[in-house]
Amino acid sequence: MSEPVPDEELVRRFLAGDAGAFTILVRRHQVRVHSLCVRVLGGADEAADATQDTFLTMFRKMSQYRGEAAFTTWLHRVTVNACYDVLRKRRRQPLLRSVVADDGSLAEVGPAVADHADEVAGTRDAALALAAVPEEFRVALVLADIEDLPYEEIARVLDVPVGTVKSRVHRGRLALAKAMGVRRREPDRASPPSQEQT
Repeated sequence: MSEPVPDEELVRRFLAGDAGAFTILVRRHQVRVHSLCVRVLGGADEAADATQDTFLTMFRKMSQYRGEAAFTTWLHRVTVNACYDVLRKRRRQPLLRSVVADDGSLAEVGPAVADHADEVAGTRDAALALAAVPEEFRVALVLADIEDLPYEEIARVLDVPVGTVKSRVHRGRLALAKAMGVRRREPDRASPPSQEQT
């Protein structure tokens, strides 16, 4: 069995006019791209849209890949940007204020009321908890803990210093723990620290 063609070679072939090379790249990376989108965005429909936007952008802007970093680093950046676009659109959507009742009249509903049962420790689904993490921390957390990328690569994807990545991952972990109802243990102040007898 022959070795798979490296991504960088497929990029070169695509830029030279080989449409099949693009198809191979999509097949090779579609699961990873979609998985990243689901984890950042939370919803399957939005993740599917962001995945499609990622590959459309990849098709249109492949010539901008300069090969200075791994192709996957460049693709992660394109994917994260597609997710940010969806998040920006989400923030611009107005809250549902009214619905049409069965009799044709408008009923005021206002914003959705939070279900406080979800706040009970251990009852929140991990995906819902991850969606509650602020997006700048969520993206870094997903890239580090789920995609298992090294901090240096995440820094290239997000175009921020490594120290910023470490801070965002740490703060993301704290926010995720809080969203899941995990409380930090405080040291017991009533008992003195144990000292070994020598």
